[in-house]
Amino acid sequence: MKEDLHHYLRDIRAAVVWKLDGLSDYDVRRPLTPTGTNLLGLVKHLTTVELLYFGYAFERHFPEEVAWFSKDAEPNMDMWATADESRSYIVDLYHRACAHADSTIEELPLETVGHVEWWPDGKPTLHRVLIHVIAESNRHAGHADIVRELVDGSVGLREGNDFMPPVDEAWWADYRAKVVKAAGP
Repeated sequence: MKEDLHHYLRDIRAAVVWKLDGLSDYDVRRPLTPTGTNLLGLVKHLTTVELLYFGYAFERHFPEEVAWFSKDAEPNMDMWATADESRSYIVDLYHRACAHADSTIEELPLETVGHVEWWPDGKPTLHRVLIHVIAESNRHAGHADIVRELVDGSVGLREGNDFMPPVDEAWWADYRAKVVKAAGP
């Protein structure tokens, strides 16, 4: 069971990082929603998620200092990249945070109890945390998919298999027109 859950987490991590491929620095940073959602910010936020849930919650603290990973950080600081935080820095840090999380997942039994002070019961098992992080990562991968589509029209889960029907642009235009018509005035 743990191996299956870990597999799904690894898959969605790769999908999120893939969403940055081929884009300019501006395109990975630019906010495309009223709340500022952007691709690099999603990767930065998921770095925080990995560090919180697989590090902090199980007293397996990450060995590096991460500026935005503190109780004193500005709200939403992990949802966008500052000018001095390069894409490579954030992606590399995400990979290191994931490797740190992987060691927690691999070394601890699913029944291990952690501590998450902001959860009602505060004492989740590794199993529950793993499911939570998979769900949160998938949620943000969905955000990334929409943001990437807004940037350049690219969609899908992974390179070489986007999980979309094999149709042309004209079909998509007709399809969208049907959806618009069905939505009403």
